[in-house]
Amino acid sequence: MLIIATVVGGGMFSLPIAMSGVWFVGGATILILVALMMLMTGLLLLEVNLHFKPGASFNTFTTELLGKKWSVLVGASFIFVLYILTYAYISGSSAVLSQTLIKYTDISLPVSFLVLIVSFIVGLIAWYSSRWVGRIVTVLTFGKFIAFFATFSGMVSHIEIAKLLDSASVALKDTHYFPYVLMTLPFCIISFGFHGNMPSLVRLYGKSGIRNITRSIIIGMAVSLLLYIFWLLVTMGNISRAEFPQIIAKGGNIDTFVGALHGALNSKYMDLILTFFGNFAVASSMLAATLGLFDYIADLFNFKNDRIGRFKTAVITYLPPAVVCSFYPNGFIYAIGYAGLAFTIWSVILPPFLVKSARKRYAQAIYTAPCNNLMLNLIIVCGFIVYLTVIMSMFGWLPVFK
Repeated sequence: MLIIATVVGGGMFSLPIAMSGVWFVGGATILILVALMMLMTGLLLLEVNLHFKPGASFNTFTTELLGKKWSVLVGASFIFVLYILTYAYISGSSAVLSQTLIKYTDISLPVSFLVLIVSFIVGLIAWYSSRWVGRIVTVLTFGKFIAFFATFSGMVSHIEIAKLLDSASVALKDTHYFPYVLMTLPFCIISFGFHGNMPSLVRLYGKSGIRNITRSIIIGMAVSLLLYIFWLLVTMGNISRAEFPQIIAKGGNIDTFVGALHGALNSKYMDLILTFFGNFAVASSMLAATLGLFDYIADLFNFKNDRIGRFKTAVITYLPPAVVCSFYPNGFIYAIGYAGLAFTIWSVILPPFLVKSARKRYAQAIYTAPCNNLMLNLIIVCGFIVYLTVIMSMFGWLPVFK
């Protein structure tokens, strides 16, 4: 549940927008390939993590295996990614909550106030207990899936093959797909980003729970991939590619996309369930994703796992992104895209280097990932390709569908 809640959440609202250039067939193919790569790097991190005591995070094993310089680089990228994701989910949660309040109660509250409310609630849960985060995430995930299938199983009957395949009758003039492939990679990488929770899983299950951890990763990734493809199926089968430039022009935040789906559903009952799903999706994803940042900060500053120590960790985890979100509340899509820049370093490029070093240093391992040296080098090359695409995107050197 922790893997699925981290992967499948508020970030999924960015996928149809990011994939609008390559559309359904191209998007599904890219998702499958990226999912396989991210599954492998997750298993590599597990192999490394099990050489250290439960509770050790990226700061500890990167310093030990690769040295202080690598640790500083990885630490900076790790903190950047998880802080920017925390900001993105606070932004998304506040937007969806604001839309819900206005729609059903006619109450309009300042965004900065909603940001503080969301941050306080999540911080309070994380402060109380990491195990409670897992339990609440499980409840939210069940609720999210019930709402997900209640909403989108109804949308299946409204899928139009012409929209899904972007047939000539609904396609934009001079339609192109291939030029937008590279733009999708950062979003796909971040959409399978459970790696920050690997130390948390080892901490929860211990070294004796390898079977539970590996099953969690494999099953969690498989379920997430199927849900993503199903999500693209129902959204792209109901909203044509020609309509996406208008959604993108409005900023592409969660509330904008949910509003577009409301128009496609055209049903008060389905509209209510979709609102319910949007709130649960973002809440569960934020709780699960920020748990990795919470544990990393505790490890970095050596905060004790008591009330005072966890309070310090919660403040450092949630206060900075909440302050930024108060001033820049509509940065969800941009934040998800930029997170791919740093996330690629420690989720794709770093794991092979860590495994190479660990296999040279340790004669035996509790767990060995199914990956030889050739595969390790291939993953490193793929990581650098993704990293370059993010940089090219930042400088506007890649074509953008808009």
